[in-house]
Amino acid sequence: MAPSPRCAPIAGGVVVAPRKLSEAGSRVMCAAPSQAGSGEPGRERYVRVFEACDEDKKGYLSREDFKVAVVMLFGYKPSKVEVDSVMASVQQKNSGVLLEEFLKLMSTKKAAQLHHSEIRQIFTAFDMQYRGFLTLEDFKRAFNSIAPKLPERIIVEAFREVDQDSDGHVSFKEFESAMNYGQNEVSQLHFA
Repeated sequence: MAPSPRCAPIAGGVVVAPRKLSEAGSRVMCAAPSQAGSGEPGRERYVRVFEACDEDKKGYLSREDFKVAVVMLFGYKPSKVEVDSVMASVQQKNSGVLLEEFLKLMSTKKAAQLHHSEIRQIFTAFDMQYRGFLTLEDFKRAFNSIAPKLPERIIVEAFREVDQDSDGHVSFKEFESAMNYGQNEVSQLHFA
């Protein structure tokens, strides 16, 4: 039996997603609109996706509806753990994810996505030789361009602190960990 597609106008285009992701198998059959340059503010876009996924006008998104919404907004099928976490947090109150909860979740997810992207851009700017890791020389070069009067001993201390496994290289994971140090993690519960 062929999946019954549903179409909804999103950001001036048409997004087609399967009624149930399980019908689509592991392939995601969705043309996810790009987040950047869509011209549609986040909240309005999230509301449109919510309404498109709440086909029966129940006022909430079921587990399957939520999965389709994430695919439509972010272009990937959420993991079972991610969906279980979201559904467990809302199941006590009602049958699914209400609009206001959905808006909060999607805003948080988008903020986390942007934060990760910014960290990746900074890492790439430091990694001028595109090796996938940073050396002490990369750190010195980057810090000298940003803060030329910073003493070299401070740069060396910073490098040693970030180089958690002391191998003389700072991986993206180590760099990201250092950049996130001391900040409240953005919704690790819902979007691991």
